Amino acid sequence: MPARTCHARAIALVMGCASLALAVSVPAQAAPRHRGVERAVLPAGDGWAASDGSTTGGSLATPDHVYTVTDRAELIAAFEDAGDAPKIVRIAGTIHGNSDAEGTPIGCEDYRTDGYTLDKYLAAYDPATWGKALPSGPLEDARAASAALQKAAVEVQVPSNTTLVGVGDDATVVGASLQVNNVANVIVRNIAFEDTYDCFPQWDPTDGETGAWNSEYDNLVVTGSSHVWVDHNTFSDGDRPDADQPRYYGELFQQHDGLFDIVRGSDLVTVSWNVLKNHDKTMLIGNSDSAATAAIDRGKLRVTLHHNLFQDLKERAPRVRFGAVDSYNNHFVATAGAAYGYSYGVGMESRIVAEHNAFTLASQVDPATILKKWKESPITAGDNYVNGRRTDLIAVHNAGVPAEQLTPGAGWTPVLRTRVDNPRAVPAIVDHGAGAGKGC
Repeated sequence: MPARTCHARAIALVMGCASLALAVSVPAQAAPRHRGVERAVLPAGDGWAASDGSTTGGSLATPDHVYTVTDRAELIAAFEDAGDAPKIVRIAGTIHGNSDAEGTPIGCEDYRTDGYTLDKYLAAYDPATWGKALPSGPLEDARAASAALQKAAVEVQVPSNTTLVGVGDDATVVGASLQVNNVANVIVRNIAFEDTYDCFPQWDPTDGETGAWNSEYDNLVVTGSSHVWVDHNTFSDGDRPDADQPRYYGELFQQHDGLFDIVRGSDLVTVSWNVLKNHDKTMLIGNSDSAATAAIDRGKLRVTLHHNLFQDLKERAPRVRFGAVDSYNNHFVATAGAAYGYSYGVGMESRIVAEHNAFTLASQVDPATILKKWKESPITAGDNYVNGRRTDLIAVHNAGVPAEQLTPGAGWTPVLRTRVDNPRAVPAIVDHGAGAGKGC
């Protein structure tokens, strides 16, 4: 397809969906098998999202604000039709973020514009000839313009007072990045989020010693928002794991960023009974050490993580800056052959409480690396079990990584917990109950 035709089609698919979203109200369909899930609210005392008034999402939606959606255009239409009024949006089947106005999936070639191709980009910025300067000029401009077209398609804004829930056991969102952006009172449940991929990663020769490919988009991003409950979902790269991607300039052509980030002054978030699996950079809570970010994040980023399965993740499960994060009764799994760097990242002014968790680690994984110190911040880590044995994670870390001594004692005690399971039972409980289509 000629570049001009692709460009026109990409503009049409984005503009077409935007105009459709303003005009169409998607009616509610038959009630799902578990109707109570739609109007469920966060239980009292269930993590930080239960503090300072609860999290109710769209539980008070009137019948005309209950929608069933089957493609991206209908999803956007439902959000825009209801605005900030309480709404329940039910996802049935699979929604593709990279799709045209009719919901038909499209590929990266449909976003290319201004003569961009990967082959041309690789030829233009080969470090052997381009050197260590940041890419600039016509091919970098074309990459950025192509990326902007994809961004307009795949980022979907979620309004306040929303319950977004999957219908049945197979509701899936592929290739879309849901943005919970400067809103309040949002519930996301029972959805498999897969493969939010960037068609146009940027080469940065200054990233590390040898350079790196950097990509955009998480499956779900909570930015500047409060009272958010994310429950019984599954997050992964789907059929496009980064490990299977090629290498260019000797570096992995990484097409995914994170799975689920909570950033920029977000607050009062509960993340429960989810599966996050087979990924590299998994979850940031707080995205920067900068003074400007600190002014926004201090006193916020209060997040609870409980009964989640973190499976075969290289790092950031989570990496925390500034936040008071309560992480308990989670199961962390690193199987033989899977890349593993660390689980908890102890960052700038973080106050992590990591208790009653279970770790099932292959023999090549050193328990001393479960914790990773990025900045001097105290951490509480008690009653955690590694391969069935109670383990003092801080003592093991400090003995095994002498250059990164951690200080015990986060300085606060969580009280917002509805149940605390024996960590020896956590693997069976979490593996059986976490994820989309289970117990929700």
